[in-house]
Amino acid sequence: MLRITALLRAASFTALESNGSTIVRAFTKRSICTALRPVRCELPAAPVASLTAAKLQPPPTVRHYAKGKDKKKDKKGAAAKVQINEEQLGGLIDLDGLRTQMEKSLAGMKDDYVKNLSLRSTTGSIETLRITYEGKDYQLQELGQVVRKNPKTLVVNLVAFPQTIPVVLQAIQRSGMNLNPQQDGTTLFIPVPKVTREHREGLAKNAKVLFIKCRDRIKDAQNQSIKKLKKQSNVSEDEAFQAQAQITAIADGFVKEAEKLMELKQAELLGDK
Repeated sequence: MLRITALLRAASFTALESNGSTIVRAFTKRSICTALRPVRCELPAAPVASLTAAKLQPPPTVRHYAKGKDKKKDKKGAAAKVQINEEQLGGLIDLDGLRTQMEKSLAGMKDDYVKNLSLRSTTGSIETLRITYEGKDYQLQELGQVVRKNPKTLVVNLVAFPQTIPVVLQAIQRSGMNLNPQQDGTTLFIPVPKVTREHREGLAKNAKVLFIKCRDRIKDAQNQSIKKLKKQSNVSEDEAFQAQAQITAIADGFVKEAEKLMELKQAELLGDK
């Protein structure tokens, strides 16, 4: 009986030992498999649109600016401009003569406005009309007799100087008074135009023509002074530049004054004043 019990215990121990090794082997195999399995890191998914925008976004540009020291160096290295006052300008050109020429041109324009741009053509304005013949200037009354035949007609008798008739006709036509003389032998008949809107506009246009003539004379005087200045060898480039700018400024001042006179005369002729 004891022997049978011992045999049973030995058989149970053997069975337990074999089961234990099986369990150990199973557990060990499972641990190795778990250790060798790759680890996956779960990250939050980014939106597709944001990733695409990030790929398309250009890299930031880098701007290189000049240093302040370099700018200061450039300013220090630049040559200073030469300032010339009127006293110094008078030493370089005939400043008084230049002003006299421009003032004469402006005065001539004023005189033409008074004599030639009138709504009513008077005998006096015809008598004092300037006529240039063989290089000399005359008044029309010095070449012929001017009379008013009736309120609508002026008569000019050139029997004493018939050779002047062509230039007299031309001067009357270009006088700015909107006159159209008719020749009969040595006598000129000048119809006095009616004061219509068309007549007023014609006189206003003539006022601009006389202004342009005055402006051209002023600019001619300016250009002559600048040419003489450039021919001087003892004037530096900076001085010549500043002197030329002042000459131009003086001429522009006279032109502006002439333009104001033209605007006032046009407003008077058109009835806007």
